Amino acid sequence: MSQTKPKPAPTPEETEALEETIAYLAKRHRVSQAIVREIARKLGSSERTAIEREIARGKSRR
Repeated sequence: MSQTKPKPAPTPEETEALEETIAYLAKRHRVSQAIVREIARKLGSSERTAIEREIARGKSRR
C-alpha cells in the first residue's frame, strides 16, 4: 500500500508570489482571478506558462 506524504504548507512568500502571478494573469487575459485560481488548482501547478496555455485553450473553445 502506497502512502503519500502531505505537502508542506506554503510559506507566506510563496503565497504572495502566487497571488501576484494570479492577479497578473487575470488582468492580462481579461478573466477573473477565481478562474485563474481554479485552473491552477486543476492543473496542480502554479507554473505561469501552463496556466496561460490552459487559458488559451479555454478561450479557443468559446
